[in-house]
Amino acid sequence: MRSIFYLLLVLNLSLSANNAFGQDNQLPEDNPLKYKSTLPYQAIPFDKIKDEHFKPALLEGLRLQLEEVNKIANNPAPPTFENTVVALELSGELLNRASTAFFSQVSANANPTLQKLREEMAPKLAANSDEVYLNTKLFQRVQTVYNKRNTLNLDQESMALLELTHRNFVLAGAQLDGKAKEQMKKLNEEEASLSAKFGNMLVTGTKDAALIVDDSAELAGLSQGEMAAYAQAAKGRGLAGKWVVPLQNTTQQPALKSMSNRNTRQRLFEAGWNRTERSDSNDTRPMVTRLAAIRAQKAKLMGFPSYSAWRLKSQMAADPETVDKFFGELAPAVAVKAKDEAKEIQAQIDQQHGSFALEAWDWDYYAEQVRKTKYSVDAKEVKPYFELNTVLEKGVFYAANLLYGITFKERKDLPVYHPDVRVFEVYDKDGQPFALWYCDYFKRDNKGGGAWNSSYLSKSTLLKTQPVIVNVANLPKPAPGEPALIDFDNVRTMFHEFGHALHYLFALQKYPGRRVPRDFVEFPSQFNEHWAMNPVVLKNYAIHYKTGEPIPQALLDKIQRASNFNGGYALTEAIEASLLDLHWHQLKATDSVKDVDAFELAALRSTGIDLKAVPPRYRSSYFQHIWSGGYASGYYSYQWTKMLSEDAFGWFEENGGLTRANGQRFRDLILSQGMTVDYKALYKKFRGRDAKIDAMLKNMGLEKKAF
Repeated sequence: MRSIFYLLLVLNLSLSANNAFGQDNQLPEDNPLKYKSTLPYQAIPFDKIKDEHFKPALLEGLRLQLEEVNKIANNPAPPTFENTVVALELSGELLNRASTAFFSQVSANANPTLQKLREEMAPKLAANSDEVYLNTKLFQRVQTVYNKRNTLNLDQESMALLELTHRNFVLAGAQLDGKAKEQMKKLNEEEASLSAKFGNMLVTGTKDAALIVDDSAELAGLSQGEMAAYAQAAKGRGLAGKWVVPLQNTTQQPALKSMSNRNTRQRLFEAGWNRTERSDSNDTRPMVTRLAAIRAQKAKLMGFPSYSAWRLKSQMAADPETVDKFFGELAPAVAVKAKDEAKEIQAQIDQQHGSFALEAWDWDYYAEQVRKTKYSVDAKEVKPYFELNTVLEKGVFYAANLLYGITFKERKDLPVYHPDVRVFEVYDKDGQPFALWYCDYFKRDNKGGGAWNSSYLSKSTLLKTQPVIVNVANLPKPAPGEPALIDFDNVRTMFHEFGHALHYLFALQKYPGRRVPRDFVEFPSQFNEHWAMNPVVLKNYAIHYKTGEPIPQALLDKIQRASNFNGGYALTEAIEASLLDLHWHQLKATDSVKDVDAFELAALRSTGIDLKAVPPRYRSSYFQHIWSGGYASGYYSYQWTKMLSEDAFGWFEENGGLTRANGQRFRDLILSQGMTVDYKALYKKFRGRDAKIDAMLKNMGLEKKAF
């Protein structure tokens, strides 16, 4: 769900893996980060890297990159595209290598040493970025080249790189005066420190808030496999004879769908709801208010009324007004649908003589009953057909093969950072290997919440590098010997994150890195979710884990009919989170928030869609996307790109559906385009027109409104 973490902390410098400057790398020879990896595809040598290797490599990388940048800035030769813009691309080899390895570990396999180092390094990395983007001499060279751009005869990708580099400097504050630059540097360092601390506290708070149960009767309704997994989790914490229900990053928790004990449901819900407000050591609210204030102050320095107005300048939407208009058309219809769903669920409760009003912790449990009654779909009946490895190889990989001709072969000879991680070599349509893809699916207490895609190494024809990509998730891990059965939401997650991976795998680009705006980057991932429900693909991977029998057509039909069930709830919780994000980031520098919970409640009520039984997908206090994940003012992108993905899928439906020809066209016109400055034009070239919201509303069963 998110392509984040590593290079966000170096602000997308897109540092390469090729040192063209020849500085002396003063790291000890036994530090495995000193040189390029000699493994296939320059894969990270996780088996050789120890915690103590990271800090010296990061510090040396910072030193070397600043030397490189200063050489570019002070080059006596007149500025050219090659000696300024490309030279900047080729800077920071060691920093890139060390930070990629470090942030892959601290996000997916953290420990106290790495968490402490993240907090220590965050302000240093922010300061390093400022030394680049706020370097007056360097910007003057970039500006000179930019002013001559129409006379340089650059190819399309090089022109895009020049324009994006210039824009990044401007939006970072390169045109500020000296005093304002110093203020910006201080704010950036403080923001980086707080963001890193927020991420660490959230991991700890989420782990500590897990629900501990003493009596198995309190977990009535859960399957034997789930009970075994929770007992195993308890043993791992030294709580033999108990059960531990770990929390996922979102507000609602998977186990709520099955728990028949209402008191236990409430306890689990509230454990998640209050995870970062339970104690001073895990209370993130003081950081939330300070981060919001810092961002508002930075926006004021840049001459913008709010942080959102500043950050959206580099997005497809371009300004908060466009996003507000988008939600203004979407939210009312969604709220109506969610209220209708709530009435159905309340009726289900009343039918069972529940004698209580629907609450947030009741929704999933009774929604499953409504689903079963309305569509004859029982989650427990369906789940045995979704075994994780089968979903991956006969679903995710199968769809990619049908569309794009690629194939996969597992490699067990490459080192990984945890036994759960698997590695696959990717072969193109001509049978030639061209990439590595890692997956790390199971939840761990030391792993960041949610699911994401990241790049260990990006495609670059200039550097002759091939993609090395990883998908990370937090799917429930079964007890030893048990199958990894997942629900359909997690099936969608696997297809979603692999859509991100495809965007990286197919990049045809000279320069390294993926400079894609937030409100486009989620388009390929959400688009790829559609193939999870494609009948051809679904029949191929929905196989009963015991019998090996494919899913019966009758059950498949039920799943298809129920595919939009509870859609009002799902979209409402996402829109609430998006609007909460925007409220925080449309604060002015003169505004002051004293009470996070009160601000959150007022913000949700002002949206017009606030429903007591439908809480936001994330609360302010554990909204990792916006406080430490790079999505500040950008969480709306999930709904924005939902519009793009539904509209693009409409093109497939109009042109023959799942075919190699259609897949190749999508690959050529969307997935392979690594760098551009006009994503509206890019989309229009594929679709033949601008995106419309019609398909999104129709597919979600919403009433069409003017847009």
